[in-house]
Amino acid sequence: MSNRKLNVFLPLLFAVVLAIGMFLGHKMPGSNTGGTTVFFTKPSKGPLQEVMDLIKTKYVDTLDADKVQQEAIEGLLSHLDPHSIYIPPSQLQQVNEDLEGNFEGIGVEFNITADTINVVSVLSGGPSEAAGLQTGDKFLRINDTLVAGNGITPERVRKLLRGPAGSVVNTVLLRQQKKIQVPIKRGLIPLYSIDASYMAAPGVGYIKINKFAATTFDEFMQAMRKLEKQGMQKLIIDVRQNPGGFMDAAVRIADELLPDNRLILYTQGKAYPRTDYKTKRPGMFETGSLAILTDEGSASASEILAGAIQDWDRGTIIGRRTFGKGLVQEQYDLDNGGALRLTVARYYIPSGRSIQKPYGDGTSYDDDILERYHHGELVNKDSIKITDTVPYKTNSGRRVYGGGGITPDIFVPFDTSRFSPALTAIYTRNALGNFAYQYYTSNKETFKRYKDAEDFTKNFHTTPELFSEFKTFAQKDSVPGLNHLSTHDEEEIKTRLKAVLARQLYRTEGFYETINANDPVIKKALETLEHNNKR
Repeated sequence: MSNRKLNVFLPLLFAVVLAIGMFLGHKMPGSNTGGTTVFFTKPSKGPLQEVMDLIKTKYVDTLDADKVQQEAIEGLLSHLDPHSIYIPPSQLQQVNEDLEGNFEGIGVEFNITADTINVVSVLSGGPSEAAGLQTGDKFLRINDTLVAGNGITPERVRKLLRGPAGSVVNTVLLRQQKKIQVPIKRGLIPLYSIDASYMAAPGVGYIKINKFAATTFDEFMQAMRKLEKQGMQKLIIDVRQNPGGFMDAAVRIADELLPDNRLILYTQGKAYPRTDYKTKRPGMFETGSLAILTDEGSASASEILAGAIQDWDRGTIIGRRTFGKGLVQEQYDLDNGGALRLTVARYYIPSGRSIQKPYGDGTSYDDDILERYHHGELVNKDSIKITDTVPYKTNSGRRVYGGGGITPDIFVPFDTSRFSPALTAIYTRNALGNFAYQYYTSNKETFKRYKDAEDFTKNFHTTPELFSEFKTFAQKDSVPGLNHLSTHDEEEIKTRLKAVLARQLYRTEGFYETINANDPVIKKALETLEHNNKR
């Protein structure tokens, strides 16, 4: 076609297209209502979103839309597994901080007694120590907020004290009956996942892990290096009451304990093809005698670690049957600032077994631990109910089972006598902790003679005078039965009192080093490691 003909034809073609477009536009929905015309149908919102929209715009009364939406989401998730959960915006920061291993704040531990915020301990090297805060100080004001004598709650205190690193919180404190003004520059505060690491016996190291967070592996390696310098040849890893966390942290720790190219676990789900996780590098402790301590509170990542050690016959599992969580979650951020933690796969430990306990079909998942107690499992190994009758084998051919946690190689019963009426009242009222704080702040000088937690554990004794002073304190707190304590209860109180005083002095490191001295599970672990060494 020549340029001359094209010049004549193109205006005519554009006119025809324009006319057709105007005609179609007139006929389409929305053309006479000011609506935007599109050539693709919008996807349906679905009935759930439609109902929510109608409630928001048409319902006769005003509703809290966020609350209704949260209840609707939780109702939907109730038809899934117990570990698929919705995290509302108000809780997401705290949940993430716990797993990230740090938060931004001032670095103090506090308790609230008699409507007063008491500084229980000051984090070494933290912002509060730099500002001069001391154990025994009492908060009167935080910025412009009065926080004494007005029903203050721990959650409210945390909100007032936390804030961006580098920002300043102005406080008014009461110290020895004098008011002082103390500005504190907030910083990054670590949330440690290693509660304690020390030599439990000559040549035997002990590490207590309370969760598997982003910082756990680095903390673990630091503890291992410290213990190795102190002559560690055998190791106890305590994951009792450890609810889990990041799978990667458990995998990396297992890699330090197992030889190269060993399967630690594999994951598989409907939308997730099988993924194997194997040891990749020479580990720091691949051959020394090893014990893993577990109980009914050991879950998820704790079970991955214990399961890999058991299935490869690398060490001895001691304690009680673990929780039984064999599901993997991924967290998805939502537009409203909350998050959905959704189960996307199951995990299987080296023998091929899943340790997930049953759920759904009328199974009382949340009451499982209570049912174990009533069934007698916590005090008698023969009462353990194995829900999966399919046997699996460890590397050496030992028979093991899945479908409900990891059954220990050596069972140690739970001490049910710890829950007498008097002891229960002492625990629920936090009488030991409150007394320890008061006693320490009144007798700081007498505690300076102890150089560290080991020295305190060996040389401090709960004297009859101290025990009597505690009973007088507890009676004022309406603890019943203090004049008719059994010998067992007296010993339990003396042991716990010493441990909480150690915590007051040396934080969790001191508490565990002291309380473990009389722990039957620790004693069994030490006996087992000694026996293994002689074989």
